[in-house]
Amino acid sequence: MRRLRLYTEILGITMHRFVMHDAWAIASHIALSVLTSFFPFLILLTALASLFGTGSLADEAADIILEAWPREVAEPIANEVHRILTGRRSDVLTLGLVLALYFASSGVESLRVGLNRAYGLRETRAWWLTRLESIAFVIGGAFVMLALALLVVLGPFVWRAALRWVPALQTFGNVVDLFRFGVATLVIVSGLLAAHKLVPAGRRTLWSVLPGVGVTLLLWLLGGIAFGWYLEFYPGAYASTYGGLATAMVALIFLYTLGAIFLFGGELNGTIIIAKRRRLHKEAATAPFNDVIKAP
Repeated sequence: MRRLRLYTEILGITMHRFVMHDAWAIASHIALSVLTSFFPFLILLTALASLFGTGSLADEAADIILEAWPREVAEPIANEVHRILTGRRSDVLTLGLVLALYFASSGVESLRVGLNRAYGLRETRAWWLTRLESIAFVIGGAFVMLALALLVVLGPFVWRAALRWVPALQTFGNVVDLFRFGVATLVIVSGLLAAHKLVPAGRRTLWSVLPGVGVTLLLWLLGGIAFGWYLEFYPGAYASTYGGLATAMVALIFLYTLGAIFLFGGELNGTIIIAKRRRLHKEAATAPFNDVIKAP
C-alpha cells in the first residue's frame, strides 16, 4: 500500500507540474515544429545519400520513420514523401541545404524548451550555441538514419543468402518484417534516450531518464492504437471538419498527442529526480553530526 501511495503521489505531482509548465501549449509548439521540420530533414537525408550515390536510402529512411505511425496517418504523408524524394532537386547542396538544416533543427529546439521546463532547468548557453548543437544533432541523426536504412536494404539480400545455405529457415519468412519493426523501435528508443540525456541543459544519468522513456513508449503505443482505431471507424470525421486540410490536420493532431506524452515523460523524470534530491537532503540534515563530518 505504501508503494502504491507513493506512485499515486508521484503521478499527481507529475500531472500538476505538467499543467503548471504549460505543457499543452509547448506540445502544440513541438507538433508544429516537428511537422515543419520533417520534410527539410528528409531533404537533408536526400542530399547526404546522394553524396554516396545511394539516393534511394533516403526513401527507405523515411519508411523507417513512418513505420511506427498508425497506417491512417502514415500513408498520406508517405505518398507525399515519396513524391518529393523521388524528384530531382538541384538546390539541396546549396542554399536549400542550409535552410533545410535550420528548419530541421527547429524541431530539436522545441524539444529543448519543453524538456528544460520539465527538468526545472534554465538554459544559460548562448542561443547560437544551442542552435549549432541542434544542427549537429540533426546531421548526426541523418547519418544514423542512413546507416539503419542501409541495414534494412541489405537485410533481404542477407536473408536470401542465408536461405541458400539453410533452406529450413524458410519457415521464418516474416523475419524481414520483424527486422524492419525492430529497426523502427530502435530508432524510437535511441531517439528518446538521446533527447532526454543530451538536449536539455545539465547532465542526467541513463538510469534517471529510463522511467520517463518507458512511460512515453507505453503511452505512445496505446495512443497510436487508439488514434488509428478512431480514424479507421470514423474516417470522415476530419474530412468533414477540415476539408482539403484533413491530411495535414490529422498529422498535426497526432504529433500534438505524441508531444504531450513526450513532455509528460519528461515531467515524470523531473518529479522523480527532485523527489530523490529532497530525500537525500533530508537524510543529510537528520544524520548524526559525526556521520556528516566523515562523509566524503
